[in-house]
Amino acid sequence: MSSPNAESTAFRSALEVIRAVEPRVADAIGAELADQRESLKLIASENYASPATLLAMGNWFSDKYAEGTVGRRFYAGCQNVDTVEALAAEHARELFGASHAYVQPHSGIDANLVAFWAILADRVESPALKRAQVRQVNDLTEEDWFALRRELGDQRMLGMSLDAGGHLTHGFRPNISGKMFDQRSYGTDPATGLIDYDRVAEAAREFRPLILVAGYSAYPRKVNFRIMREIADSVGATFMVDMAHFAGLVAGKVFTGDFDPVPHAHIVTTTTHKSLRGPRGGMVLCGPELADQVDRGCPMVLGGPLPHVMAAKAVALAEARRPDFADYAQRIVDNAQALAEGLLGRGATLVTGGTDNHLVLIDVSGYGLTGRQAEQALLDSGIVTNRNAVPQDPNGAWYTSGIRIGTPALTTRGLGAAEMDATAELIHTVLSQTTPGSNADGTPSKAKYVLDPALADKVSRQATDLLSTHPLYPSVTLT
Repeated sequence: MSSPNAESTAFRSALEVIRAVEPRVADAIGAELADQRESLKLIASENYASPATLLAMGNWFSDKYAEGTVGRRFYAGCQNVDTVEALAAEHARELFGASHAYVQPHSGIDANLVAFWAILADRVESPALKRAQVRQVNDLTEEDWFALRRELGDQRMLGMSLDAGGHLTHGFRPNISGKMFDQRSYGTDPATGLIDYDRVAEAAREFRPLILVAGYSAYPRKVNFRIMREIADSVGATFMVDMAHFAGLVAGKVFTGDFDPVPHAHIVTTTTHKSLRGPRGGMVLCGPELADQVDRGCPMVLGGPLPHVMAAKAVALAEARRPDFADYAQRIVDNAQALAEGLLGRGATLVTGGTDNHLVLIDVSGYGLTGRQAEQALLDSGIVTNRNAVPQDPNGAWYTSGIRIGTPALTTRGLGAAEMDATAELIHTVLSQTTPGSNADGTPSKAKYVLDPALADKVSRQATDLLSTHPLYPSVTLT
């Protein structure tokens, strides 16, 4: 393990090198660290990567092209890239109990695109090649190629609706996935906010999707992946799980059995940041039946791999295999439940009435606010969150009626149940003292709000005080 002096020296030296070329970038990097140290970061999709993970991204691997996979590159001189990619894949397989791991995706959307096209290649393209008795698409006649292209573009996907907590990359029109697939959504029970598996099964029987997607960005409960796989099998669908948000809870063995997607899904995608606490990037896990198709992610979907980020993924995944990561993952959930209880005790309305995972979704309409108003008022008060739609949201996806908060980042800093209750008090104080503003013509505004600056300043100082005993990157000093 490195010494605090070594980490401080590394970052200070790096900033000196950067400052010699473009001092404004060096200043922005230093300012970002200062801002993160002083803010209560409650964005559910953010975390703090370790110094080792951060440093692994700034190196000579950034200069390498490495299209292909380990041992099968289109460029020479990739032996060291092979080493880090193989290490990252090995750690991923061991950590999640998967037979195959693909660590090249640059982001979560890239990982999902690799998965979608691997499924399409397996379920649509491969049978078409067999019918035509050719080995690859370049060997198809123009007529057969035209027919295949039409068939590829005429497939169906069933996933969770956005207002229920699903994600844009699960087949929604603003995202490329919505332009690829005929998509339908399953929602949640209007009374409980929970997934109704009987209704999912009914929707699958009616729609007959090629792909059934599970996973979420704002659903505060566990998903039973065994039942979802049974639904997929009943209609001949490929079952895909996007575990980008809760991968750390799977890695830390908080989600096991029916709630661990890896044994149940045909293919699993994830980001490597969020609760997994690695660098920004993506990853795909699958069984042997899809491995070859997944490994064609570049050039099928991806550009050249980012070897420096794969090196950082290897470091972060190695960290996640340590025993203390399981303790960290459990504390994420414990803290989320403590935060939820603190909010409920102060009269807040929570979607599903609580949480089983790392996130809490507050319905701020109970405070008379839109999500956008609440988000900005909290930001003014040193509390960083993001607005999010709630089920059947009357304010739509831009203004929203919800605030999504999560505990991975604050748990990394070492905060516990007592601090979560104090955080709930700060959130409630701000929201209860914020009122909607008006437009210039006097009509009610969904964006403007009124909050006493003195109160915002007081809460911001209280948030800083709360964090002062849990310093961020205590081993790193820049002065």
